[in-house]
Amino acid sequence: MNSEEKEYWLGFSAFPGIGPLRFKLLRKYFGSAKKAWNASEVKLREIGLGEKLSKQFTEFKKTFSFSDYLGKLKDLQINVITILDKEYPQLLKEIASPPFVLYIRGDIHKDWLKKKTIAVVGTRNITQYGEQVTREITTGLVDAGLTIVSGMAYGVDAVAHQTAIDAGGSTIAVLGCGVDLIHPKSNATIYWKIIKKAGLVISEFPIGMFADRGMFPARNRIISGLSLGVVVTEGAQDSGSLITARYAAEQGREVFAVPGPITSSLSKGPTILLKQGAKMVTEVGDILEELKLSNYPIIQSTNNPINEKINKLTKEEIKIIEILKRENLHFDEIIRKTGISSNKLGSILTMMEMKGFIKNLGSGTYGV
Repeated sequence: MNSEEKEYWLGFSAFPGIGPLRFKLLRKYFGSAKKAWNASEVKLREIGLGEKLSKQFTEFKKTFSFSDYLGKLKDLQINVITILDKEYPQLLKEIASPPFVLYIRGDIHKDWLKKKTIAVVGTRNITQYGEQVTREITTGLVDAGLTIVSGMAYGVDAVAHQTAIDAGGSTIAVLGCGVDLIHPKSNATIYWKIIKKAGLVISEFPIGMFADRGMFPARNRIISGLSLGVVVTEGAQDSGSLITARYAAEQGREVFAVPGPITSSLSKGPTILLKQGAKMVTEVGDILEELKLSNYPIIQSTNNPINEKINKLTKEEIKIIEILKRENLHFDEIIRKTGISSNKLGSILTMMEMKGFIKNLGSGTYGV
């Protein structure tokens, strides 16, 4: 595709009324994006675009400046790939309505989009349990060399992205707005870490387009479309993560669910998925086995800050982490299992909590 034709693809992507299916039909009828762009309003109505949409598109063309739009993309260091470009992810091409344009922020030359990917999604209202299992599962997936895909929302998404970064892995954030906008703003630190060192932020929506509730289902189909499978760690029965899981199933991708406490409303989403045939996940090996990646090389990166810290732990600290990996334990139970005196254990736990290796879950109970 020549550069001029690509500009017209961008023009269509900047107009909110024409999505992948309509754009495909327009190109097929007119032979190119340029010819479709220059078609008259009458002709657009004749081919079935609709009177209202044809009028809106005609008005949009009068004010849209290709040079201004391209200038903004350059200033913001945003790359654009089309479905015809070799850089476009093969998995995403296979879904029913793949985006015809992807806006990308981050180092596209590192081939992030060619690595094996898996989505980790869930509730925005994450619990301590949800945070713990999301971190454990995500760390294991990163150690297995997988890139983590999520939606950079509150809760599970943010934990998945941050954990991938902390573990020295790579992650892709798919936004329900333009890639030049940070939504929610509280995830600004994650956004910039991803762009500068850990992966990509991508969207099919044009720059400057703000997030809207109706745009998230479209975003979710890209999350699943980019991934070998979707892992739901925690979510209510009306969680948006179930939409992502449904897309995954429709796209022929694997769906994984982490069971949770039956007393928690945020366990209902995974429970529904399990009843519908999702693979139960109690450890990362369940995912790797189902994806036939059980022999995938486990990466112990020398750049992984967690591994570097673990190498500096004492034998007693390592023993505590090992038992807490299996289950959360009360202070007295840790004494019984480790044989460490209560006075000494109190000091060790305090230091380990300050270093970020364990968490005080309240009422004298600790976990990792």
